[in-house]
Amino acid sequence: MNAGRPARLAVGVVSAGRVGAVLGAALHAIGHRVVAISGVSRASVHRAESLLPGVPLLPPDEVVQRADLALLTVPDDVLPGLVRGLAAAGAFRPGQIVVHTAGSHGVGVLEPAVEHGVLPLALHPVMTFTGRPEDVQRLVSCPVSVTARLDDEAAWSVGEALVLELGAEPVRVPEQVRPLYHAALSHGANHLVTLVRDAVELLDKAGVRPADLLIAPLLSAALDNALRHGDRALTGPVARGDTGTVAGHLRELEKADPDIAATYRALARRTAHRAVEGGLLPEHAAEEIRALLDDPTSQNPGDPR
Repeated sequence: MNAGRPARLAVGVVSAGRVGAVLGAALHAIGHRVVAISGVSRASVHRAESLLPGVPLLPPDEVVQRADLALLTVPDDVLPGLVRGLAAAGAFRPGQIVVHTAGSHGVGVLEPAVEHGVLPLALHPVMTFTGRPEDVQRLVSCPVSVTARLDDEAAWSVGEALVLELGAEPVRVPEQVRPLYHAALSHGANHLVTLVRDAVELLDKAGVRPADLLIAPLLSAALDNALRHGDRALTGPVARGDTGTVAGHLRELEKADPDIAATYRALARRTAHRAVEGGLLPEHAAEEIRALLDDPTSQNPGDPR
């Protein structure tokens, strides 16, 4: 295999989750041969039949034994035990390429397979998966983190070549930073969904509908501005030091949903910090905001209560 065009490979996918079935279909679309896939749940079986029709469903060890490229697409916490089990079962062989897609792990987790002579890689597509056919197209131009052993430039090249073949964009992520890398992505993507859904829920409670239509352009613009302008993109009462408005928000949120109010307080503290760092909020104003946020009984100074 070379970095320009990898050889056609027999691909085995463990398992037919949202990521595995899509990556298997994407590899099939560019000429590789998916020889087997594993899946137990009804959803996994349906995904395999939909995205990889005719590919046999087999136990994980048999999938790996048939493969030149073994793709392990199980959840992060499941991966270490799976690798140990496959190694103990003798599923790996010298010369195989073994790839996992768990964001928080580098290639160290594949050490039991490395002892059998495989080439280990960690490839993590930076996108969310639905497990539907449209995900195959979404992989094009998607950034994919690549991790190989530090001193194995050939392995780095193989990983990057596979990513480029998919039409995606390889980004090298060293082994030692994988946990922090994954935490950053999860903090942004997962908590963004939580934040959006909380906002929609509050608008629904207020009777303001359709909530998603109302906030979509606002949040899209906020994301674009944050990526373009950094902390200078901050707007709103915290960044302006409007303690009265923030106190009013807190009163309303405590009545509507105390859990969301607690999230607001935590994010407002971070917003005040970033506003100071960005030169938008003087430190003395930030202190007033922090004092308000730290005191659940604080009232709007202009409120007659």
